[in-house]
Amino acid sequence: MSNTNIHLIIIGDEILSGRREDKHFEFARGLLAERNLILTGVRYVGDDTTELLRVLKESFARPNSLTFSFGGIGATPDDKTRQTAAAALGLPLIRHQGAVAEIEAQFAADAYPIRVHMADLPQGADLIPNPLNRVPGFSIQQHYFMPGFPQMSWAMMRWVLDTHYPNLRGQQQVVERVIIEGQSESLWVDWMEDFEHQFPQLKLYSLPHIGDDGSRHIELGCVGVPELAAQGLAAMQAEVARRASLA
Repeated sequence: MSNTNIHLIIIGDEILSGRREDKHFEFARGLLAERNLILTGVRYVGDDTTELLRVLKESFARPNSLTFSFGGIGATPDDKTRQTAAAALGLPLIRHQGAVAEIEAQFAADAYPIRVHMADLPQGADLIPNPLNRVPGFSIQQHYFMPGFPQMSWAMMRWVLDTHYPNLRGQQQVVERVIIEGQSESLWVDWMEDFEHQFPQLKLYSLPHIGDDGSRHIELGCVGVPELAAQGLAAMQAEVARRASLA
C-alpha cells in the first residue's frame, strides 16, 4: 500500500476529562517510526455515541488509509465502540463464534452472562488476538479496534502491522534545521513559498520562539529523505548568509 495514510482514534471520556493520560499516541508514533512511517492524523473522542458515530463514518469513508482505534470495546455500558462501528457501516452486530471460543477459553463459565457480549462484533469482522487475556479486538475495512489498556493494545497493534502489513515501510526521513535570530516569520513567507516550489518533496516548517526576556528566533527546518533534506538545508543556510550580508 503506497502512500498510505495512518490514523489513530483514541476513545474514552476518561482521556478527555484527564482522569487518565493518553499514552497510545506516543507508542504508536514510535512503533510506526520503526518502519519509517508517520501518522497522518489523530482523533480524540469521548464515549458519546453521536460524536463517535460521526467520527467513525468519516473514517470509514477515507480512502487508502489504515486506522487504529483504542478503547471502548469492553462489556460495560460505557463501552460502545463495537456497536457504533457496526452502525457506522450499516451492519448488524452478530456474535462472532471465534471470539466466543477465545472468551470461553479464558474465563470458562465466568464468560457468561456478561463477558461474552465482547464477542458481539460487526458482521464480517476479523479478530485481532489479545496476548494478555485472550479477549480479542476486531478489524473491518482496514480499521483495527483494540482495547484501551496499553498492556493489551500495544502488542495487538504490533501484531497487526507484522501480520497484515509486513512490507509496509516508508523511506528514512531526517530533519534539517537552522536558527534565525531576531527576525519575524513574516519576513520569510515569500522565501518559504519559493522553497516549497523548489523542493516539493520536502516538508518545510517554521517554529517561532519568544524567550522569557523577549528575545525572538525562528527555527526553520525541513523534513525528507536524507539527500533532499541536505539540499534543503544548504538552501536555507545560503539564504540566511545572504540576508546577513545585507544587514
